[in-house]
Amino acid sequence: MKTVVVAVLGGLLTLAGIGLLVLPGPGFVLVAAGLAVLATRFSWAKKPLDYAKDKAEQGIEEVGKSPLRAAGAAIAAVALIAVGVLALAGIDLPFVNTLSAVVLILSGLFLVGTIFFARKQEAREAEKAQRPAGTPAGGGAYRAPQPTAD
Repeated sequence: MKTVVVAVLGGLLTLAGIGLLVLPGPGFVLVAAGLAVLATRFSWAKKPLDYAKDKAEQGIEEVGKSPLRAAGAAIAAVALIAVGVLALAGIDLPFVNTLSAVVLILSGLFLVGTIFFARKQEAREAEKAQRPAGTPAGGGAYRAPQPTAD
């Protein structure tokens, strides 16, 4: 019975995510969530889930390293939130109803959070690269000194 519930729930999440890849909404997040649910019972779902995780990490790294990509993502987030707020304020927009307006706002906020996470992660990596060997990294850990070439 648990396997059937996992299959139905994971399948529905994955299908909804695929639909939201072309519609406004967090499609990729739902696809990953559906695959994560499916991977709890089906080993075949682990490979596409690992692929999705790798692609998500690559995207976050790209946004973190490129101020231009971060700015583009921020503009897209503001546009998503603005369209959602306008629709909720009563302005009649094509293809936007109350539910899609809420999803647009949530998607924009999720994107803003992703941008902040990516930029903060990149700043941490840059700080770690600049720290001299043998200095504390926090929590009592030390970076090992780099071997010198003779």
